[in-house]
Amino acid sequence: MGTVPSALKHCLSYQHLLKEQLWIGETAAPPPAAPHPGQESQASGLPEYIKIVEVGPRDGLQNEKVIVPTDIKIELINRLSRTGLPAIEVTSFVSSKWVPQMADHKEVMRGIERHPGVQYPVLTPNLQGFHSAIAAGATEVSVFGAASESFSKMNINCSIEESIEKFEEVAKSARNMNIPVRGYVSCALGCPYEGNVIPAKVAEVSKRLYSMGCYEISLGDTIGVGTPGSMKRMLEAVMKEIPLSALAVHCHDTYGQALANILTAIQMGVAVVDSSVAGLGGCPYAKGATGNVATEDVIYMLNGLGINTGVNLYTVMEAGNFICTALNKKTNSKVAQASFNTGTIN
Repeated sequence: MGTVPSALKHCLSYQHLLKEQLWIGETAAPPPAAPHPGQESQASGLPEYIKIVEVGPRDGLQNEKVIVPTDIKIELINRLSRTGLPAIEVTSFVSSKWVPQMADHKEVMRGIERHPGVQYPVLTPNLQGFHSAIAAGATEVSVFGAASESFSKMNINCSIEESIEKFEEVAKSARNMNIPVRGYVSCALGCPYEGNVIPAKVAEVSKRLYSMGCYEISLGDTIGVGTPGSMKRMLEAVMKEIPLSALAVHCHDTYGQALANILTAIQMGVAVVDSSVAGLGGCPYAKGATGNVATEDVIYMLNGLGINTGVNLYTVMEAGNFICTALNKKTNSKVAQASFNTGTIN
């Protein structure tokens, strides 16, 4: 066919590189069985497996100003269930007065297709929310506290101490019903009202959540102000109180530091990462906040590090494209933007 122009050769090589990273083109062999989160790779010192907790349907969509139709939420969750994601946070059983976007939590919970091996946790701020969630079919719940007194009062309308008392009621009931409970600590790297949050405070709240029975503690950079340095200092403090295997990180990308912060965390041995498809979400307390780190971007980075997630990046991008089309908005995932722009995704 003659000589192939060098520019075309470069383009073809680029396409091939992307296809390798995205697991597309030729049908790939299924990923190996995932080891327990935290098991280290002898070659790199990094975890062999990272568990991805998808928070888009809840943490992502709750920030949308226009109410998202219930059937769209259900379809998004169903699509995400087919990607290999091990955990998808479905909704929040809070008062519709405070979070109107989650008012259809019962309908969503009852309408989704549940896939074997996939966890579908929901947020429950108190005992009333817990019982509503269980009645709707929830098999795992989460409670969400804060390391900042001011943020706790603004976000859940009670002090840290009062919130802990409510969470203990939820944890006790969950334990009696053999329901796993996950704990969140907001403002782990900074607060919109108090500024810097000392690592010792994060460690204190984390320890109390773990002590009451939360099997995993997700440490959230709620307004995305953290850096690898502050992430390292915070984790060092928390790791003195909580087993490393019980820690997760939840990073927002307001200042473009989320991937760097996640890399710092996994270099320290953290093996659970929260993320949101298409980077859905945001924080009303930080002007210009770009929301949660995109699941697509996290998986792309982990693929490049040779870390197994068991998640097919291509199908995650398809799910991201679906919800962005439904919301009439542009994806916040850099990987998805680049892939669509280069024609790797059609």
